[in-house]
Amino acid sequence: MKAIAAPLITLVATVALAAVSPEEKQRQMEEALVKSADAAKSDLTRIQCGNLVYATNRSSVCFADAFLGDVAKQTNLDIGKNFVPVKAESESLFNFPFLVWSGQDSFTLTQKERDNLRKYLTNGGFIVSSPGCSDANWDKSLRRELQLMFPENKLEKISMTHALFSTVLTIPRLTDKGGKTQLVEGMELNGRLVMVYSREGLNDVKNAKGCCCCGGNEIMQAAQVNLNALVYALLY
Repeated sequence: MKAIAAPLITLVATVALAAVSPEEKQRQMEEALVKSADAAKSDLTRIQCGNLVYATNRSSVCFADAFLGDVAKQTNLDIGKNFVPVKAESESLFNFPFLVWSGQDSFTLTQKERDNLRKYLTNGGFIVSSPGCSDANWDKSLRRELQLMFPENKLEKISMTHALFSTVLTIPRLTDKGGKTQLVEGMELNGRLVMVYSREGLNDVKNAKGCCCCGGNEIMQAAQVNLNALVYALLY
């Protein structure tokens, strides 16, 4: 009987694990990511990119960091190949020259988060942002929050002649999943591009580990745009 019990327990545990839905796995992954942001570990000897934790317990879990490895291959930059979770309200935010900001569903930032993000962007920081699954509610929340943080500035379409599209890789055209030509948006502060945004998506979901997001109508050249954006952020 004892000989049968151990394999049976293992089988039950395996079945229970397999029964966890992709959505639940993503939720658990996000919880772990948010928790780890309480003690953001930034290595100041190399370039690291932050995964923004915001609205107290939301994260950019469905944004792929695969492009960081591409940056390391395409340039001589010493760059960490994984995102580091960092809270929007934290002073640790300023250890990261580049952040990704994504998510799904409506959200509201705290005033402390707004103040810190405004300070971050006005003092040399850079953000690439987009909703998971082209989520319209997240897009609406993002635009509202930017308006609260920067009432004097707004997102505007970025021309394909901008240096963003030739900093490392030459990107002549952006297309969404349906093949339609698209443009990304950006926000400038004092003549400097500080944010790149796409409502379609720059998440590169196919390379986002543990993410159940469908990708929506995301930009097919997302990884190339993100690579260029990071190097652009360091140069300008």
